[in-house]
Amino acid sequence: MVRKAVLLLLAVTLPAGVGASGAAVLAPVPAAVDQAPVALLVDLSAGQTLYSRNAGQRLLPASMTKAMTALVAFDLIAAGQLDENAEVTIRPETAAQWAGQGTTLYLQPGQSVPVRDLLLGVTTVSANDASVALAEAALGSVPAWTARMNRRAAQLGMRSSQFHTPNGWPDGGQTYVTARDMVRLARALIQDHPQLYRRYFGKSGMDWRGQRFASHDPFAGVVAGADGIKTGHTREAGYNFLGAVERGGRRLVLVVGGVPTYAGRADAARALAEWGFAAWDSRPFVKAGQIAGTARVQGGDARTVPLALARPFSLTVPSGTQPRITTRILYDGPIPAPFAKGAALGALEVRIDGQGVHYLPLVAAEAVGVAGPIDRLVNGLLGLME
Repeated sequence: MVRKAVLLLLAVTLPAGVGASGAAVLAPVPAAVDQAPVALLVDLSAGQTLYSRNAGQRLLPASMTKAMTALVAFDLIAAGQLDENAEVTIRPETAAQWAGQGTTLYLQPGQSVPVRDLLLGVTTVSANDASVALAEAALGSVPAWTARMNRRAAQLGMRSSQFHTPNGWPDGGQTYVTARDMVRLARALIQDHPQLYRRYFGKSGMDWRGQRFASHDPFAGVVAGADGIKTGHTREAGYNFLGAVERGGRRLVLVVGGVPTYAGRADAARALAEWGFAAWDSRPFVKAGQIAGTARVQGGDARTVPLALARPFSLTVPSGTQPRITTRILYDGPIPAPFAKGAALGALEVRIDGQGVHYLPLVAAEAVGVAGPIDRLVNGLLGLME
């Protein structure tokens, strides 16, 4: 297989006013962000990284781990393998082990709790006991749950992350992540399970057994458009936050990690989010299903396949600028048949002057089957004529 790079001339139509000239002049990142040893800001709507500091460096996630526990729970609910309304009986061993261990729901032995309350306790209160009770109820044991967490991480391409607990409790460094991987996790929560995400994240608190438990989320009720996602803190990890904000259809996700103080985490996260909206403009770029070009096919009933954008994308550029934009298709080809419509086949490389390169996924716009005898004959003759 040969990596093909196909330059695009007219395959993608750039919006009016984009693709001309003009140097990118970007407003500086606020000083408050300097408090975060790890910081990453990504515009999910465009697939672009707007700011990055040590995004590939391993960090201890602490309770940010619970974002993966929520994703596994969402997957099970969507698959019909976990019922939000089912009642869970709290095991005495679980109640005893996690009594007073960090933030909890004060679960009692033999207590009956709906799955939905355990899950809200995980996402909103960051309850350690609820995380373990949920894992045990859903898959029978914590090891089975963490194995599912790690399989899901592998599916998402979280190659620099590992999970050993469902709640992020200190485990000697066996649980670790990177900011880049946490953004992949956030994308899955938001895009794969939009209804469940809205149901369980972005809450300022939770009423439980006659008591109000407040969320530690520095965004909830403070930052316009904020709807998640998860804080984390231990002495070893510092103060971490995986945050998400949506305004006007534009979705930003950020990570700040290792911040030394609670207030510093809030200041750094809020400053980074506001800078992301104020210093950058979002401009429509491609529509869902738009054809970007074609790829060569091997052994198929068609010699080429059109490549399309899987979803709409915007481009994010420094406010008030019109930087030059170049694109090209990348794929490993010729692509062996068969494959279905919608199969991931390549990427659209987008280069914007003054910014790093980024990639938009390309999928097959049509299904291609295996070549029959006549197809092989015709393809062979056409190949000789090239």
